[in-house]
Amino acid sequence: MSKMISFARHLQAAVIAIAAATPATAQVSAVDSVMEHAGGKRLSVGGYGEVAMSRNFYSDNIYRYTKAAQYADDPSHGRFDIPHAVVYLGYDFGKGWTMGTEIEFEHSGTGSAVEQEFEEAGEWEQEVEKGGEVELEQFWIQKSFSPALNLRAGHIVVPVGLTNFKHEPLNFFTVYRPEGESTILPSTWHDTGVSLWGRLSHFRYELQVVAGLDAFQFSRDNWVKNGAGSAFEYKVANKYGLAGRVDCYAIPGLRIGISGYYGNSMHNTYPHDLEGTNVNGEKKAYDGVKGQVAIGSIDLTFKRFNWIVRGQADYGYVGDAATINTIKRTRAKVSNSPYSSMPVGKNAAAIGVEAGYDMFSQIAAMRRQNQKLYLFGRYEYYDSYIPSNEQQQYEFTKKNRLALGINYYPVPQIAVKAEYSKRYLKSQYNNEPSINIGIAYEGFFL
Repeated sequence: MSKMISFARHLQAAVIAIAAATPATAQVSAVDSVMEHAGGKRLSVGGYGEVAMSRNFYSDNIYRYTKAAQYADDPSHGRFDIPHAVVYLGYDFGKGWTMGTEIEFEHSGTGSAVEQEFEEAGEWEQEVEKGGEVELEQFWIQKSFSPALNLRAGHIVVPVGLTNFKHEPLNFFTVYRPEGESTILPSTWHDTGVSLWGRLSHFRYELQVVAGLDAFQFSRDNWVKNGAGSAFEYKVANKYGLAGRVDCYAIPGLRIGISGYYGNSMHNTYPHDLEGTNVNGEKKAYDGVKGQVAIGSIDLTFKRFNWIVRGQADYGYVGDAATINTIKRTRAKVSNSPYSSMPVGKNAAAIGVEAGYDMFSQIAAMRRQNQKLYLFGRYEYYDSYIPSNEQQQYEFTKKNRLALGINYYPVPQIAVKAEYSKRYLKSQYNNEPSINIGIAYEGFFL
């Protein structure tokens, strides 16, 4: 009997050791999702989607920050939205060649939309939303030489920051994508380029060369978020950017990642007429302005002991920000210009952490049915406009946000979400509480 007990203990220790030492090749990131072919089949079809309802207990007037006292007692307002509805299509051609696509419908519509422009004193404009309503978020061909070496070319996700790395709705507790990162970075950040990636032991790496960002699309309220888009039928690529990411899965249940981006953003628009020489053969005034963009991010995910904890910290820099703002004011005056006249800050930052505990883990019947109920909290701080000394200050861009809520999983592919959240601004402004309710799914159908 003692020998059997001793053998069982050794077997248990061996299993734990193997689990701890096994490379995390089964870990799936958002950028890999469309190439995960269910059941080894060549064709894979899947997707994800979200439906959300919000009730915001603060003013939605465009002057709520510049004339805060005047709009302190405005009535609440509500919204229904379908933030994202996505279809995955993937195909394995064999011999290491695969194809992946991700077609995204944002906010349930296509074509034109009416918007109230902040930077134009609340003027109403009807615009064709070329890049914001139906997007081809991924479209690539890949050659896999081994798990450690894959070459991908086409339209790809740029995995800078936690939200871009894992942007599907079951990868965050809040009803909408984490607010800080989604405010200052493109989300989901996708662009055309080439990617070299792979998994080696406990690590996953990715290096990318993609089309550069456009400085004329940067803004005070969203920093470089809109810089990855294009108002044209093509993406201007006078400049290029470098992106990279490394994730470590060495500790069971824990993933730690670092990511970053660097590239020039000036002279990356159409027409390409701000550099070169003028009629007298002299260099133009802004020929040497580069608008370097540098972004660094660190993030983690911990899933163990019925807990899920996620966190990230992002910081970014835009060179020549004051000069870019001067140029933007001139360019935006051109009739029907697609460029933003809003200033961009020299820096931006976003920090966030969320933690949730599965309450159903303590109920045997719910464990047997594989149902989960996470009680969660999330805190984040972000600032989309950190100016240099010569730039104007806008204190309302600094926001703290606290959210408390639940995520109920009746089945692993569906989450019902509810939260109460509140943005805390500087004392001269009004805080912004809201209630958000949503339902989301994510999975493969074939």
